[in-house]
Amino acid sequence: MSELPERPVDQQENEPSGLRLLWVYVLEVLETIAPAFVIALLINLFLAQSTYVHGQSMEPSLHTDQRLIVEKVSYRLHPPRRGDIVVVDVDTSDVPLIKRVVGLPGETIAIRHNQVLINGVAMEEEYLQDIKQNDYGPVQVPAGHIFVMGDNRNASNDSRYFGAIAIDHVIGRAWISYWPLEDVGLFW
Repeated sequence: MSELPERPVDQQENEPSGLRLLWVYVLEVLETIAPAFVIALLINLFLAQSTYVHGQSMEPSLHTDQRLIVEKVSYRLHPPRRGDIVVVDVDTSDVPLIKRVVGLPGETIAIRHNQVLINGVAMEEEYLQDIKQNDYGPVQVPAGHIFVMGDNRNASNDSRYFGAIAIDHVIGRAWISYWPLEDVGLFW
């Protein structure tokens, strides 16, 4: 049998080694994953994030463990509006709370005879079911703050207990419900 001739040494040096191939593969993966990670991080920090409902304070509008996407852009363009469902960061809670904006800066909030009053005028709250609300206030919402309440007023830890929320503690506005499937939809 004849032996195969050996390749010249300079040709062997030009062939990629296993370690070099691994390094090239790792770099290619990083080139793909790093930009995706940065984009996901930027979206989460500045545009939108996922959250879920803790507890029953927003029933019947929202339910425990319902999954939401919170958008963070609107309140850079305009302040929160009455009726918005917002996610707020509260010092007294380990998790962000989901509540409805009831009072705006400078307004006086009171509850009398089972009715929320804004500057003495009854607020229309078609999203509420038959609930009993205890009398409260009056309190004035400071400048740069909002007054938030849960839709299930009898089971809600809200501004009646921890006070008005600074607008810069609003994480964002509930935008889309995506889980469970029967609750999929937009919030307007």
